[in-house]
Amino acid sequence: MELVRGLSGSGRRGEGCVLTIGTYDGIHLGHQALLARLHEHAARRGAAAVLLTFEPTPREYLAPNDPPPRLTSLRERWRILSGAGLDYLWLLRFGEALRNLPGEDFAQLLARELRPRVVVIGHDFRFGRHGEATAAALSAAGTRLGFEVDVLAPVTLDGERISSSGVRAALACGDFERARRWLGRPWSMRGRVMQGKRLGRDLGFPTANLPLERRRAPVAGIFAVRVHGVASAALPGVASLGTRPTIGGVEALLEVHLFDFCGELYGREIEVEFAAKLRDEARFATLEALTAQMQRDAADARRVLNG
Repeated sequence: MELVRGLSGSGRRGEGCVLTIGTYDGIHLGHQALLARLHEHAARRGAAAVLLTFEPTPREYLAPNDPPPRLTSLRERWRILSGAGLDYLWLLRFGEALRNLPGEDFAQLLARELRPRVVVIGHDFRFGRHGEATAAALSAAGTRLGFEVDVLAPVTLDGERISSSGVRAALACGDFERARRWLGRPWSMRGRVMQGKRLGRDLGFPTANLPLERRRAPVAGIFAVRVHGVASAALPGVASLGTRPTIGGVEALLEVHLFDFCGELYGREIEVEFAAKLRDEARFATLEALTAQMQRDAADARRVLNG
């Protein structure tokens, strides 16, 4: 899969493709159905399979002071999509120009830059200025501009429509099993371990620290986790995702303590799979009280992971 940024030169590589468009946050079963249909069309026509997505996401851009939680960062989307058989990931920067682009102009941009044969979208797809245009509008534009539009019906599981917002809601209430079923895999966060203040080490709980940077996570609290990327098999642990109020923290941080592990992880990229929520984050009066609670959390996490 090749990454194409912006408009310059995109048509020369993706021209005549089969295209799908969207944020694809989480790449849940509904997204996977869209990708499967994309590949059916691409194989039938011998065409490239292309996904057009945006960074930042439109909702993040429109609400910079209160952005919606993200299920996947751009790096995580790239990692998941790299195994999805795409030929190109076309990444457009979402800003004022795209925000104010009328729906008809957006359709013309697609026709001009990629000349797609087929565009595969979901039933609830919206595009153009203020989301003014619908899937039906894109279908009508495709008839004028020379491409077919295939609109997929909602994908459901147990009678419920699968959506990114539904996965976020499941995670927010600690229902990791429901999130797993809707995603088709356990929900996880991935990042590169940075050096921290070593407070956890001083308290007897050394941690691998993963910064969230600008991302807002869909969960917060203390969790039982499994960590991939350290050993040949996933390692059990306990994690805190929050601002660390006991020590006056401000920015959110993911801190992971691996059970029965000795070694340095600085600079290594790891994946943290969330198994269960243990409790909400809390402020403690002393570091001694915090340490006692950390010991209880570790014991609870071991029971959950061994259960």
